[in-house]
Amino acid sequence: MGFGQGPLEDVGVIMFGDLYRGRRVLLTGHTGFKGSWLALWLQALGADLSGLALAPATKPSHWDLLNLDMTDHRVDVRDALLMRNVVQTVQPEIVFHLAAQPLVRRSYRDPLETWSTNVIGTANVLEACRQQPSVRAIVVVTTDKCYENHEWEWGYRESDRLGGHDPYSASKAAAELVVTSYRKSFFNSPNAPLLASARAGNVIGGGDWSEDRLIPDLVRAVEGGRPLEIRAPHATRPWQHVLESLAGYLILGQALLAGDRASARAWNFGPDAEGNQTVCEVLERLKSTWPALTWCVGKEAHAHEATLLHLDSTLARKRLGWRPVWSLDDGLAATANWFRVLHEQDKLLSTTQLHDYIQAAEQAGHAWACK
Repeated sequence: MGFGQGPLEDVGVIMFGDLYRGRRVLLTGHTGFKGSWLALWLQALGADLSGLALAPATKPSHWDLLNLDMTDHRVDVRDALLMRNVVQTVQPEIVFHLAAQPLVRRSYRDPLETWSTNVIGTANVLEACRQQPSVRAIVVVTTDKCYENHEWEWGYRESDRLGGHDPYSASKAAAELVVTSYRKSFFNSPNAPLLASARAGNVIGGGDWSEDRLIPDLVRAVEGGRPLEIRAPHATRPWQHVLESLAGYLILGQALLAGDRASARAWNFGPDAEGNQTVCEVLERLKSTWPALTWCVGKEAHAHEATLLHLDSTLARKRLGWRPVWSLDDGLAATANWFRVLHEQDKLLSTTQLHDYIQAAEQAGHAWACK
């Protein structure tokens, strides 16, 4: 099943200074949840877009539903030679690196896959970019879980210590070290590409069918006519709609392409304090939009996961001018509506919701969305 997704001709907004129009962009991980939304947005921006990824990890998948017309390279980032060949073929001006093994529980089952994809894969991307003169900017996406988590009440800042208990979190901390090493060792000359990393919170949104994630598991439970068994009802996470983090990545990419060397560093893109909620609170808010949702608390023991995690995004707010567009309730409503309409009407809301998000940003006076 595929849904055509047309351009956003009627938005009436020039986004990110029109800097992406006609720009050669390579997006790794474009078949994933975040990557497919970013591919949709980059196409709407008029980018000359190419993707590099494995086949979608789930069926259905947001990527397959979007049915985007773009160059699609099916390559594993762990294959250094194929990675380099794609970069030489595409000759990108900017690279967004999202390809990863993104799941905590899967990292316990297959730690070597997680380490090789998230660490060696990132090194392969950066090495291929180092050898390609066309590349001017690179944004490597990691995670809020890259910090050494002390279960603090306050948010982690970019200068806080990296770490990780589970293989996923530790591998993303290691990926950050790879980024820092390449920036200092190879990308430190005046004409070198500008390299930054981006750390976002728990993203939600339509089109996520990943295993062992709250909302996808909840959607599967509804479709199966059963309550969801949740693992950690009182765990607190920084929840935000996927478009919030993607707006941050695009703002960051804009700054790098404009030659802002001060932006070549690590950045947090997390929600306001209101977005830091427990699993139970999120479920209750979702139920107000989709009453069919039901859940219960499981008693089975599970592998370690952090119970308290906040991000401090002051740096991105002050220096990049990034801030959330939608409230947590807005993001949750958009997520529930996306799945509910697909389930009940077989209709895809991705382009409509991207349009709504951009319009809300313009009305709220966000600098990246202007007439």
